[in-house]
Amino acid sequence: MKVIEMSADTPKKAVILAAGFGSRLRPLTDLRPKPLVEVNGTPILYNALRNLEAVGVEEATLVVGYRKDAIQYACGSCFGRLKINYIESTVFDHTGSAYSLWLARDALLSEDCYLLEGDVFFEEDTLRYLNLVDALDVAAVAPFEPSMQGSAVTLSENGLISAFRLKQTAANLDGNGPVLFKTMNILRFNSVTLRNTIVPALNDLIGSGATQTYTEELLAHLVESSGLQLAAARCDDLRWYEIDSTDDLRIAESIFATASPRSSAGSFEHQTGS
Repeated sequence: MKVIEMSADTPKKAVILAAGFGSRLRPLTDLRPKPLVEVNGTPILYNALRNLEAVGVEEATLVVGYRKDAIQYACGSCFGRLKINYIESTVFDHTGSAYSLWLARDALLSEDCYLLEGDVFFEEDTLRYLNLVDALDVAAVAPFEPSMQGSAVTLSENGLISAFRLKQTAANLDGNGPVLFKTMNILRFNSVTLRNTIVPALNDLIGSGATQTYTEELLAHLVESSGLQLAAARCDDLRWYEIDSTDDLRIAESIFATASPRSSAGSFEHQTGS
């Protein structure tokens, strides 16, 4: 495993959106929330928290909703040296991820922050790659593979995200069109951008009643209409997968089936603090 040095300004805080149903993972999510579904014995959320702790994050805010008690029991008030805070969404069954992010707005206002969706299983170096990009705001991306679906982006020549394309599938992989990259839903935001752009946009969005909007839709608007410069961290050589369905879970387990870096090696034994 190659060692990647982290910069001194690595964010010390993170927000993880983990409130949704995970209906496409049933029956696995009948009795547990999607972030606790296991990939080769490791819960998705444990993998994320362990990776955040490994790169120096000190505090994570989890937005929970569906079966929130299970997540709070599994993670407790700390995960290793990582302090855990919880924010509850009581309307998770009819709101989008942007609403969950809005609930965490106070956590976004203090300093630089990682933002993660709670259904992505990924290698630790993904977070490190975000900090290798010389830009204030960075999103992890990877080549859009035929097995994938969801939000994609196109990139400019200088490595910025030029446009979002929502609800993409293999049918959108046109050899004559621009190269598509899958959004990994792992981002790093600068405190100034959070304070002056992201949180005000969230306030406007939720204030207008658009509570079913997804975070990708908000970012698409900010990039394409409001001048947000969001750089891309190319994670082409890293293993990761977004897990929305049982098919996705099988793919993720295949990707991470072999011996791997500490971010995905074996089952994690976790002891929570009180």
